[in-house]
Amino acid sequence: TGTDTDVGKTTICSWLCLHSGYAYFKPIQTGSVQGTDSNQVSNLTNTLIYKEAFMFKEPLSPHVAANLENSDIDIGQIDLPKEENIIIEGAGGILVPINKSTLMVDLIKLLGVATILVARSTLGTINHTLLSLEALRRRDIPILGVILNGPENKENLQAIEFYGGVKVLATVPQLKQVDKEALLKVP
Repeated sequence: TGTDTDVGKTTICSWLCLHSGYAYFKPIQTGSVQGTDSNQVSNLTNTLIYKEAFMFKEPLSPHVAANLENSDIDIGQIDLPKEENIIIEGAGGILVPINKSTLMVDLIKLLGVATILVARSTLGTINHTLLSLEALRRRDIPILGVILNGPENKENLQAIEFYGGVKVLATVPQLKQVDKEALLKVP
């Protein structure tokens, strides 16, 4: 999951799937008019892709996108694929609403999975990352670590590790072009 929209969750998921061979699942997709994140991961990797449980046309918060289509997201209808090794991508940040009573972090808790938090490496990331870590911990969701996306910033990395009590697993540089070749070059 990530601290926000457009922090690079799909790129990082593609990178992880490419290097690990894990399957991929995005339970809730918004903005399908512009192409899906599952399609992007499929184009960048040879991994097994599971179909989204919910898909909406507009690139908005899930609760708003669903409402525009006179729909409601019932997280009880989201079945976790029976896959031992799988990367699951959230929609937006961890506190984005899914429906009137559920946030993305509640779905993570329901699925019972550990989390890797994707965050920007740039200015403002310390606050966003620490707040996201706090929200995960308040719900007793296991945190495997943080992956920073963007230019290397040692001060931000050190602050996140120190104040967040978590390991930054990697910093993935901003890629000029996101393609399989570029992702394979990132260690």
